Amino acid sequence: MYITALDIGTSKIKAIVGEIKGNRKPSVIGVFKAPVVGLRRGEIVAIEDVAPALSRLSEEIKQISKSALKNIFAGVGGVNVRFQRSRGIVAVSRADNEIYQDDIERVIKASQAINLGPNRTTLHTLTKEFTVDGTAGILDPLGMNGHRLEVESLIIDALKSTVGNLIKSVESVGGEISGLIYCPLAASRAVLNKTQKELGVVLVDIGAGTTSISVYEENNLLHLASLPVGALNVTNDLAIGLRCSIKTAEKIKLSFGHALAKSIPPREKLELHELDENLKSAVSRHFISEIIEIRLAEIFELVNNELKSVGKSGRLPAGAVITGGGAKIPGIVELAKQELKLPAQIGAPDASVDVPTLEVVRPEFDAKLEDPEFSVVVGLLFSGLDETLKTKGNWLTSKKPNWFRKLLKYFLP
Repeated sequence: MYITALDIGTSKIKAIVGEIKGNRKPSVIGVFKAPVVGLRRGEIVAIEDVAPALSRLSEEIKQISKSALKNIFAGVGGVNVRFQRSRGIVAVSRADNEIYQDDIERVIKASQAINLGPNRTTLHTLTKEFTVDGTAGILDPLGMNGHRLEVESLIIDALKSTVGNLIKSVESVGGEISGLIYCPLAASRAVLNKTQKELGVVLVDIGAGTTSISVYEENNLLHLASLPVGALNVTNDLAIGLRCSIKTAEKIKLSFGHALAKSIPPREKLELHELDENLKSAVSRHFISEIIEIRLAEIFELVNNELKSVGKSGRLPAGAVITGGGAKIPGIVELAKQELKLPAQIGAPDASVDVPTLEVVRPEFDAKLEDPEFSVVVGLLFSGLDETLKTKGNWLTSKKPNWFRKLLKYFLP
């Protein structure tokens, strides 16, 4: 059985192919990354522009196995995804008042009965806690006795056009989607451990076009948000300030820049012609770092505003974990500590985060799988493994679940 994780980001497309053989531990047999165009702030806006990169990727995956394209877990991103709380209440149906699985399913369905609007669709319904006859804080009410069952759910919904464009793009190259996962949830799945989620932590995923945050405390998801600014904005600022190409600006950002300008001596110079023969001047590395720091400080200010909205600014013991491509900017941890007033660290995918150990068949895959830029796609792979193990392999048969077939028909003509 094959599982393919697919993350189509603003500037890059990433994929991982995993394989499960009997009782052997899952293995990673393919890791891919390539540039992509046709997206704006994490959402596909031009399917025809995304198609070439997806076509090349599908051909590479076919070299492993054609069936790997038939079981894709894809990430949904963008600034138009919403997060809201909802409650559901039902009466326990049986005369002996024992709560059965169908009661739990009914109350969760009741919590989904909210007005999303005609252009939106539910991505996830996450149950936070149950209440039985007024007793709250119950994680699993199965087998308990009571008259009234309540649930507090977290509903994540997206624009139908966002989801539809993603599905159409994948199916245009012969792929089939088995699951859609909101990207911040996938990143959290790959990077954060239970201790961090229990103590209180914010995951800051700095992508090219967006920065997403996920806040956890007492092992519960408290808040999600996606901000319309990312690492590409830093690159654009450098290109304007240094009057150089985007490609050169990206190289300068990662190789010669720093997120804290005070860490760079003012007299230290960078000869731009060494990077681009069309540029003749020298520029202060301190000036480069000032440009980087201003934009990153703006991003962390927006992150802190989100923390303030849920009363967690400066109040998360496990601090901030920074991941995504933007996490590779030198000095970003020090700036995060300064701006967020929290402990901070870089977060990379971790195969020990509550998943079966992954076997990597080629040593060169290890470095990619430990790259913060791969957090989302590794999380998507973990989510695919979760679903596979939960259903004991039935998910990967040729028959897709009825609810997912209906979902696809809903978006496609």
